[in-house]
Amino acid sequence: MTGTPVPLADARFFAHEAMKTTFTLRFQGLDDASAKGMARECFELIDRIESRLSRFVEGSEIWQINHLSAGETLYLSDACHRCLIAALEAWSATGGLFDVTLGSRIEHAKSGAEGDAPAIIGKLVVHPDVPAVTCEEPGRVIDLGGIGKGFALDETAALLTEWEVPGALLCAGASSMRAIGGEEWPVDLTGDHGSVRIGLCKASLSASGTGIQGQHIIHPGGGDFMPERTSARVWVTAETAALAEVWSTAMMLVSPDEMRSWLGEAPEIRRMFAEGPEGIVEIMRA
Repeated sequence: MTGTPVPLADARFFAHEAMKTTFTLRFQGLDDASAKGMARECFELIDRIESRLSRFVEGSEIWQINHLSAGETLYLSDACHRCLIAALEAWSATGGLFDVTLGSRIEHAKSGAEGDAPAIIGKLVVHPDVPAVTCEEPGRVIDLGGIGKGFALDETAALLTEWEVPGALLCAGASSMRAIGGEEWPVDLTGDHGSVRIGLCKASLSASGTGIQGQHIIHPGGGDFMPERTSARVWVTAETAALAEVWSTAMMLVSPDEMRSWLGEAPEIRRMFAEGPEGIVEIMRA
């Protein structure tokens, strides 16, 4: 799964490892000193977000949620609470296709372990008006995955917009990016059967598939991991990186015909592309 920015000669480029991927920043219209200073601030922000949202960082807020006992409540930072609320809203908007509480099943699929996947048990309550989570029954394992990376890009974009950066392209690996400012950034959507070039301006792009991480997209209803009727890769553009991540993940679990139906119900999706045997095609609204 990949979206590849086309290099622009005058863009200043910076890279940083976080969230088990490489975050990259490309700035337009900045001098070297300003670009370096802003890149440093952005990467420090991403590191702070990772320290709160990664389930793999011992002591992070998500790690603590995953270790709550029945009846315990954990008070959260504003960032963690907002990300969890966004994930809960995404679960509702996608009819349950996007679910961040399937961490144990994701781990089972990624490891290639034999036998049945772990049962989906447990109940967590995310309080809407108070930054807190209560565990009513243990068992759920939160893995924010793509929406966590998208959230980090959106927070970084907000910081750069506050600083009035003329133009920037922010990427989390090859699967998520966000363009800010007036610059249109050419991006190649690359699959097994060719590529398609699009322009990204004041928008986000997310790609989902099995090419890099293998079996990491799990259907909440159980059953087969990836039925034959679904696409090998899906790309979605939306206003925010978190929304693009949500919908590219959810649309990996439905057929192209169902994608068209979802497009009619989800105005936040701007464009959608899918790769099948015939190559990469744009899914159009009915």
